[in-house]
Amino acid sequence: MEITVPQKLEALLELQRIDSQIDELLKIRGDLPEEVRDLEDELAGYETRIGKFKAEIDELQQEVANNKAGVKESEKLIKKYQEQQNNVRNNREFEAIAKEIESQELDIQLFEKKNREIQFRIEKKNLEIEEIESRLNGRIADLEAKKAELDSIVEESTEDEKELRSQRDEAASKIEERLMYSYNRIRQNSVNGLAVVMVRRGACGGCFNQVPPQRQADIREKKKIIVCEHCGRVLADVEVLEEVKAK
Repeated sequence: MEITVPQKLEALLELQRIDSQIDELLKIRGDLPEEVRDLEDELAGYETRIGKFKAEIDELQQEVANNKAGVKESEKLIKKYQEQQNNVRNNREFEAIAKEIESQELDIQLFEKKNREIQFRIEKKNLEIEEIESRLNGRIADLEAKKAELDSIVEESTEDEKELRSQRDEAASKIEERLMYSYNRIRQNSVNGLAVVMVRRGACGGCFNQVPPQRQADIREKKKIIVCEHCGRVLADVEVLEEVKAK
């Protein structure tokens, strides 16, 4: 059976009523969900930086190990050259070996200098890691407090939200896909989440711009779905003055 325009408008109004209740429920949580997400992103950033510094320290320590190996190799060569010096036949061979020993001694000095510089860089990075970890621990405490506060609020409203979500699914099932798409799009673009409104005191219930009398008459007839020419919200009906007074 084809759904009439009045039935479509009634279904949209019911869906809007439920969505507005859900919005109010979520509003109680305030900025807490966003604050929790921001803190989680901040912690992830700190952990990434710590991981990066630790990887750099590992590379630097590998350089230190390579330089120490270089020192040992040079010491072995020096020992070898010193033994050779004892068996030289002339001064020329002695001086040539002496130069090789001197070269290896310079290499040792260079390796040791590099290691002192690297050690300084490692210590600096370790200090930076300690500083970041200190901030990280402080923000972890903040996150735990925010999460506990949010969980408490969510726990209080879980059953109500679950019931409203169930009602919403039921209401949405009565609305055709094309109309549902338009409804969701208008809600997303709306600051107050209103996609379907009444005309109250001659004005749109969403943007409060005046609705001409002839357009109000068309809305009352409910022969077609009419939207506000200013904000695009669906104008479901016109609220008469007596209804306003009664409410």
